[in-house]
Amino acid sequence: MNAYEGNAYEEILVENAERVTTITLNRPERLNAWTPRMADEVRHAVGVAGHDPDIRCIVVTGAGRGFCAGAEVQNLEITASRGKTRGEEVLHPDDIAFENVTAETGAPDLDGLYPGRFGYLYDCPKPVIAAINGPCAGIGLVFTLYCDFRFAAADAKFTTAFAARGLIAEHGSAWLLPRLVGEQTALDLMLTARKFTGEEAARLGLVNATCAGEDLMDVVRERAAHLAVMSSPRSMAVMKRQIRAARQQAFADALTVADDAMHASFGSADFREGVASLVERRTPAFPDL
Repeated sequence: MNAYEGNAYEEILVENAERVTTITLNRPERLNAWTPRMADEVRHAVGVAGHDPDIRCIVVTGAGRGFCAGAEVQNLEITASRGKTRGEEVLHPDDIAFENVTAETGAPDLDGLYPGRFGYLYDCPKPVIAAINGPCAGIGLVFTLYCDFRFAAADAKFTTAFAARGLIAEHGSAWLLPRLVGEQTALDLMLTARKFTGEEAARLGLVNATCAGEDLMDVVRERAAHLAVMSSPRSMAVMKRQIRAARQQAFADALTVADDAMHASFGSADFREGVASLVERRTPAFPDL
């Protein structure tokens, strides 16, 4: 257990095992409703895992019976009465006190090419899996849109929630959701704010797959273990950036980027190990990122 696990955070739990970091939103009595502190702690934990060479994959899930029920109602009430967010009360990562935080092990800034509240998930070089174990609403749903994989309990309840609260599609969700499910379906989910299950989310292409709730973490751990062992960390980091950057590139530019990256791959230790493990018919031992 390292300095960031166990009780080092107030609103999340962090566990490292078998080269996978599992971040658990930990306000189960509130269905893990999102708060400014939770936002900063999740960002910090992803930053640490993203820059830890021993970690190959990140899983985010919720404690208890929910994933994240959206923004904390008390915060919504205060915002509604003020007519603006409590921006001055949102914690800065530097304001969170953690033991043994250094330049090497602290929370690196992962903004990079991707601005906004959750852009750091796109810029994180490690794959991020959302294990949606229960209610997933509002900002909780938006958070999952930035994850690389989404697995859900079949009976988990989803809702965008915004239209029912007099709000709009926040934090880039109007850009992201249509790219996952299509414009017509995105309009349906956003404008109606209707509730739908994990099974429907899978049919719509919003999540990769569903399973019984009691099996969810086993399914997610299996996927995480595969990524941690069978996939080159370097390849995953490069491909994440390729895929997200390609959304803003002309096809010819994406081809040029791919050609340059492929030439660089030919000289990498990952490529040599990938070929050697194939020829020798063994599990690859890719170098750390």
